[in-house]
Amino acid sequence: VSPLSGKTIDITEVPDAVFAEKMAGDGLAIDLTGDVAVAPADGELTMLFGTKHAFGMTLDKGVQILVHIGLDTVSLNGEGFTALKIQGDKVKKGEPIVKIDREFIKSKGLSLISPVIFTDMDVVQSFEAKVGVDAVAGETEILTYKAK
Repeated sequence: VSPLSGKTIDITEVPDAVFAEKMAGDGLAIDLTGDVAVAPADGELTMLFGTKHAFGMTLDKGVQILVHIGLDTVSLNGEGFTALKIQGDKVKKGEPIVKIDREFIKSKGLSLISPVIFTDMDVVQSFEAKVGVDAVAGETEILTYKAK
């Protein structure tokens, strides 16, 4: 399910070459309208950046997903983000992971476009991204995948 509320967009439309050119993985992005990032599926929170702007999860069969909140938000050094979980936690789909101060991030002139990507495409046999959907965090299915 969507880890964030907002409209889904094609990953190639993200105004950041690392994501648009799929250098970090493949998936989609969400133009964030909400204020909390939740677990997109049941799994383990295997990575939570110290700057709290991104987190990674390992799902069934070793599938890895990364949620990157906004673009260039690492530059905020954690300001505007509050971690609600810690790395290593087992989480359930829809469980809140990071609280987001959208207005603060926007006040710094940063984009709220948030990539949600599979980082290890060797484990993902196929996936379908639902683009152009008004997603609700923890509720709307936006990515379906088949693991190898």
